[in-house]
Amino acid sequence: MSRLVLLSGWGCDARIWQPLAAHWPDRLETGFEVTPPDWPGYATRPALDDPEDLTALAEAMAADLPQDAVWVGWSLGGLLAAALLDHLPAPRGLVLLGMGARFCHPDGVSHENLATFRSAFRRDPPATRAHFLRWQLRGEPSPRTAHRQLLELLGPEPTASSATLAAGLGQLAEIDNSARLAAPPCPVWRIVGEQDPLLPPSVHDAADVRLADAGHCPMLSQPLALAECLAAIAEERTP
Repeated sequence: MSRLVLLSGWGCDARIWQPLAAHWPDRLETGFEVTPPDWPGYATRPALDDPEDLTALAEAMAADLPQDAVWVGWSLGGLLAAALLDHLPAPRGLVLLGMGARFCHPDGVSHENLATFRSAFRRDPPATRAHFLRWQLRGEPSPRTAHRQLLELLGPEPTASSATLAAGLGQLAEIDNSARLAAPPCPVWRIVGEQDPLLPPSVHDAADVRLADAGHCPMLSQPLALAECLAAIAEERTP
C-alpha cells in the first residue's frame, strides 16, 4: 500500500485538492490511498489552544501523518510539514509544493510585504483573505477561471477562525526549515509552477519539477500534470 497525504495551505481547507480526484491513474485504484486531512482549526476540525504551537500540532496530526506515507505539503502546508519532521517519525518522503525552506525572501514575498499583509488582516480578516486568494492566482494561465473554481470549491467564507488564520501568517513569517532540509531524514522533492509569483528565482531553480502553464495553485490549473507527478513519486518513479 502506497499513501499520499495532501496538506493544504493558508486560508484553504482540504477541498482544494478535489480537482485531482479525477486524474489519479487507474492503477492507483487498488493498493494506493490518498488522504487530504484538514489542519486543526479548518473546516470542522477543532482548533488548537495555541495554533502556533508545533508540538501541539504534531500531536494533533500524528494519526494523519504516518511513516508509510509521502507527505505532500502545499504552500504553508509544506512549511508546516517540513517543520513537523522534528516532531514526528520521518515519512517515506516529503513533497514541497510551491514552497521553499522558508516563505519570506527578498526576491519573493519579503518580510515587509508579509508584515503589511498581517496588518491588513488584523483590520479586516475576511477581506484580506479574499484578496490573498486572488493574489496567489496571478501566475495561472487564466486567473479568473482559477478564482471561480476556487470559490466553487471553498465558498466565499473562510472555514477557519481568524485566530487560526492569524497564527498561520505568523508561521509563514517565522518558520525557517533551512537547517532541517539541509540534512532531511527522508527524501524531499520540490515541485513548483513555472509561473508561481510567490517564489523567488532561487526556489524555482532548485525545483525537481517545474510544472508548465501553472502558478502557485497547480491543483487548479494543471490537475492532471500534478496528479501524475505525485503518483510517480508515490510509486518511487522519477516524476
